[in-house]
Amino acid sequence: MANDTIGSELAARLQETPLRLKELAALLDGLSHDARVAWVRSVGRADQRRLWEAAAGFLPLPLADLVPPGRRDDETVRHFGKNTLPAFTHFEKRFCRPAGQDPRSPSRLHGFNFQAMAWLTGPGYYVAYADPARPEVLIDYRELPPAPPPGWPPLRRNETGAARFVYGFMVDRLRRVSEHVTIGSAARNGKDLGSWFLLTREA
Repeated sequence: MANDTIGSELAARLQETPLRLKELAALLDGLSHDARVAWVRSVGRADQRRLWEAAAGFLPLPLADLVPPGRRDDETVRHFGKNTLPAFTHFEKRFCRPAGQDPRSPSRLHGFNFQAMAWLTGPGYYVAYADPARPEVLIDYRELPPAPPPGWPPLRRNETGAARFVYGFMVDRLRRVSEHVTIGSAARNGKDLGSWFLLTREA
C-alpha cells in the first residue's frame, strides 16, 4: 500500500473512538521512515493526548526498542519528534546505549534533546530506564550521564539558567505505539504538565 494511502487511513484511524491501536500500529509499521516522520509531525495536541491515553497497557516498551541490539555502544540513535508546546515543536531525542550494558536488555540508556533552542536551554541531557511498576520507559532529566559520547554536546545541568524552565526536575514517560513510534508525557516534580510528544525511531 502506498504511503499516501496509508497516511489517509491513519488520519481516519485517529478519528475513531476508541482508538484501535493494533490496526494503527500495523499501518505505521508499513510506512517508510520519512513517511512516519511526516505523520508524527502532523499529529496535533488533541490526538496526541488520545494516543497517550490509548497506549496505556497496549504493548511493553523495552529499552532495546529505543536503541536496537545491533547498534554499537555509544552509537547515536535518532528519534524524530513533535511536542505540543506553543513553539519549536519539532525536535529529536538522541539515545545511545552506554558501554557495559547488555545490548538485548540494557538497564539504562543515555540521551539528549536536539532542538532549535538548544543554544539557550542547553542539550537537555537525561538517563532513560524502565519503570519498575509499569512496562514503560522513564526519561529522567534529574540524572546526567557521566560523560557524553564523542560528537555529543558538552554536559550541562538541567536545574540552572534557562534549562531550569524546560528540563529542570522533569521526568518524561514513554509508551509504545508501534515498532518505531512512541508517545510521551512530561511531568515536573511528579506532576503531569498536560504536555505530550510523539517520536519515531530512525529505521
